[in-house]
Amino acid sequence: MNSPPTLTIEPPDLAHLRHRVEEALTAFVNAKRDATRAAGMPGEATETLADFVLDGGKRLRPLLCLLGWHTATETPPPPAVVRVAAALEIFHDFCLIHDDVMDHSALRRGHPTVHRVLATRHRPARTPAGADELGAHAAVLVGDLAFVWSDELLHTAGLTPTQTEAAWPLIDAMRAEVVQGQYLDLVQGDAPDTDLDAPLRVIRYKTAKYTVERPLHIGAALAGAGPVLRQALSAYALPLGEAFQLRDDLLGIFGDPAHTGKPNLDDLREGKHTVLIAHALRHADPGQRELLRHSLGDPGLSEDTAARVRAVLVSTGARATVEELIRDRREQALNALDDLPVPPAARQVLHNVALAATMRHS
Repeated sequence: MNSPPTLTIEPPDLAHLRHRVEEALTAFVNAKRDATRAAGMPGEATETLADFVLDGGKRLRPLLCLLGWHTATETPPPPAVVRVAAALEIFHDFCLIHDDVMDHSALRRGHPTVHRVLATRHRPARTPAGADELGAHAAVLVGDLAFVWSDELLHTAGLTPTQTEAAWPLIDAMRAEVVQGQYLDLVQGDAPDTDLDAPLRVIRYKTAKYTVERPLHIGAALAGAGPVLRQALSAYALPLGEAFQLRDDLLGIFGDPAHTGKPNLDDLREGKHTVLIAHALRHADPGQRELLRHSLGDPGLSEDTAARVRAVLVSTGARATVEELIRDRREQALNALDDLPVPPAARQVLHNVALAATMRHS
């Protein structure tokens, strides 16, 4: 007996999905602007957050959420699911704003970070130190507002009771995981050492789960997928998320700020305990190790000294090792796709996403 013909379904159109996310974000943000004005509240926090939300970004998390939907069904995601995906982007903005305050970062997406914008705005009426302090404190509140907006958009998305029951435990888990990952990053960042397991653990919780795994899980759950598919998606998502962050760590030191939109001195000045740094410390000679320990975490690190640090990262094999780790994890993710029980069209797009996310220059 002949098998029935296989239907050829066009792969999900990422540009179209992104357009739908942008429409949902714009509609929600404009409604919040109107509500702020109608309530007679000061508009600075709302406008600052609105500008940040609508200022671009890769929209990776909402796109992966919608791709998660496509792993379980070949029907287009309804508006309620698109709004959930958009809410994940606003939650991401909450994380970014707080992260930039903690890291004292000056740039994000090629523009001044939220705390720098607010400090500059209030500098004429304060001392420089007072303006910086106000900017940091106000940015924490703007980040909190982003969390509130994300939560509101999730609750008003229009999900069915079944979808709500399936998705909310995953959303709650995502929130807790990224906060725990950020906490781990914060407390171990003061003393970089040769421990490779610690930064890999941070990557797992701060990036891999919340950037790739949970968005895919949430989208698939909204489409009715159960634990079996979610577990299969994790085999793809976790190594991809780790590779994504390892690439980000390289770009944070070796990247061109004109392409990345972020300075390439911040991670060195912050003294971040990354796999890259741990490997270099492990294989450095005494002179190189002294340079690393003296330079990492120096808020006044110069370009010349940073160039010497980068040379050590290359000569110790740290940069090459991280590139190898990225390739290894990318292959793990791509191999997991072979056994993923999803429509071929969705599998192809996930394959393309894995390549783009790990070979990117920004």
